Amino acid sequence: MTVPEHHRDLSSGGLRAAVFGASDGLVSNVSLILGSDGARVAGDVLRIAGIAGLLGGAFSMAAGEYVSMRAQREAFEHEIEIERRELHDNPEGEQRELEGIYIRRGVAPAVARELSAEIMSDPDVALVTHAHEELGVDPAALGSPVKAALSSFVAFAVGAFVPLAPFLGGERSGVTVGLAIGLTGLGACVVGISIAYFTSRPKLFSAGRSLLICALAGGITYLVGSLIGIAR
Repeated sequence: MTVPEHHRDLSSGGLRAAVFGASDGLVSNVSLILGSDGARVAGDVLRIAGIAGLLGGAFSMAAGEYVSMRAQREAFEHEIEIERRELHDNPEGEQRELEGIYIRRGVAPAVARELSAEIMSDPDVALVTHAHEELGVDPAALGSPVKAALSSFVAFAVGAFVPLAPFLGGERSGVTVGLAIGLTGLGACVVGISIAYFTSRPKLFSAGRSLLICALAGGITYLVGSLIGIAR
């Protein structure tokens, strides 16, 4: 018995935005916090910087995700509307175009002609088929800009909160810094495993890569912050 092939639904953008938003939140805020710690700023200043980084980054990610997905959706909607008019104004030409696509893919001309005629007999099926074959999109699955923006905002905020959390309960110390680094490393591994869902990469590889990126970003900004602190 053949098992149906399962494909992940990546069209809405919400889940993808959440995973990558959390990754960005982790990396950006641990870099900001460790850079501030390296410069030996006061604990209150460090907390304010972390909170500002969380809020500013979350709003920026949400706005960017919304604008980019809205622009992409509107562009596709425009092209689909052009296709809808062409199907209405020149159905014979559109049928020949579809027939040609199938022939170029190796379908026998007679079969391609019969298949394209069957598809063109239903306007809704014809539109979906032409949009898929010519534009590479499904008119019913263009993604939700609002969903992507909200997912990105929440995910970034959650990711950015992880390295900030230890500093909210008291003054900066070696313990709070170590706890922030440990929580960020754990969060990076979780994000890496989640990213593997989209890329089909080995989970260990993806987790290690995410952890390395966080470590490099945090380490470099800590070093820069230390140099700035020394120079003052």
